[in-house]
Amino acid sequence: MSLNSIVAAVTDRVIERSRSTRLRYLALIDHEREHGVDRPRLGCGNLAHGFAAAGEDKRAIIGGAAMNIALVTAYNDMLSAHQPYSRYPEQMKIFAREVGATIQVAGGVPAMCDGVTQGQPGMELSLFSRDTIALSTAVGLSHGMFGGAAMLGICDKIVPGLLIGALRFGHLPVVFVPSGPMASGLPNKEKARIRQLHAEGKASEAELLDCEIRSYHSAGTCTFYGTANSNQMMMEVMGLHVPGAAFVAPPSRLRQALTRAAVHRLTEIGWSGDDYRPLGRCVDEKAIVNAAVGLLATGGSTTTPSTCLRSRAQRGYDSTGPISTGYRRRCR
Repeated sequence: MSLNSIVAAVTDRVIERSRSTRLRYLALIDHEREHGVDRPRLGCGNLAHGFAAAGEDKRAIIGGAAMNIALVTAYNDMLSAHQPYSRYPEQMKIFAREVGATIQVAGGVPAMCDGVTQGQPGMELSLFSRDTIALSTAVGLSHGMFGGAAMLGICDKIVPGLLIGALRFGHLPVVFVPSGPMASGLPNKEKARIRQLHAEGKASEAELLDCEIRSYHSAGTCTFYGTANSNQMMMEVMGLHVPGAAFVAPPSRLRQALTRAAVHRLTEIGWSGDDYRPLGRCVDEKAIVNAAVGLLATGGSTTTPSTCLRSRAQRGYDSTGPISTGYRRRCR
């Protein structure tokens, strides 16, 4: 099947506009691969600090042959989308051991919800939090202990922040691990009806609160197709999830199986194997165009370009997108 002419034209324009910055970036990640800080180059004192509390994984990390994966997590148990991540580190450590690898939690990042802060002073921190998340991610990955990374985070500013931070270490293979959406609650039409009645003074505060509780009622991302779920779709389109991972609800065996597959896949694309797939090479012009196409084709969140694609544009990418797609997903 031939590539859509609009997609081709837009991609060519993105390539041309980002050519100089892209080349500098690729030079950076090549340098980091060959000369940057990594486990074999760390001194004995550095290494001892890096695995002092690794418990049963210490011997594998000392040996140097096992892939040691950084886990960067946005876990907190206030936000429905991030509450499921509580048990992920211990589960993922087990999944890594199954294939002779190890995992260490490299760092945590903040995660805030516009649904909680909307209309409140905290909303002014929302966009700023993206850059804090990017910095926190980079701090976690800066230790040179890792041969790959898994990102635990969903929602509006968290995924872009994690991606920006991880791209600084673009010589590492990286997989994003979603926790999935909450099951459907009160239908949107019914929620809108009750909100309208409250606005007219025909429904009480208690009735309005009950409506909202029945809409947002369990773990997972919001039940509507807003920025959080749009982000998950885009990560999958870009090949940064394992296939099918975006929209499986948290309390399911399939959800755990997908997380296990993500850990195993990450060990397959490390730099010591035959299928090395560094994040900085995977997130290229075609991936950016595919993400924009996916957003438009699925009717995703209108705020996603400002919270996600624009953050990449600031790093030298163009976020302009066409209306149809034609590229393979690159990093599966």
